[in-house]
Amino acid sequence: MPLPRPAPGTAHWWVVGILGVGIMVAGVVWFGLASANALRADVTAYRVVSDSVLELGYDVHRPDGAAVRCTIEAQDVRHGRVGTTTDDVPAGATSVHREVTVRTSARAVTGVVASCVRVS
Repeated sequence: MPLPRPAPGTAHWWVVGILGVGIMVAGVVWFGLASANALRADVTAYRVVSDSVLELGYDVHRPDGAAVRCTIEAQDVRHGRVGTTTDDVPAGATSVHREVTVRTSARAVTGVVASCVRVS
């Protein structure tokens, strides 16, 4: 049994719809593949020791186990940076826990991992 033909003037919308779905599927696949090899850092704990010291614990997840350099920031109540340090994580396991101490110029209320980049 043959399929019925689309009504006159609707074929254009079928083509647009099929192209739109194809572009969306390609975008989802691209984002999925790009994030599969992504470098990620998650803060697990922080503790304000004093007006000039913050301790921060974080996990680094790197699919290939490459060496990375992470920048850690201590922030005040207005999210202003009051301290920063870098932590060099040697090549090794794909997931590793790190503890760092950040010296601050004023009392910090939180700590964040600002960035992590691969180093050669």
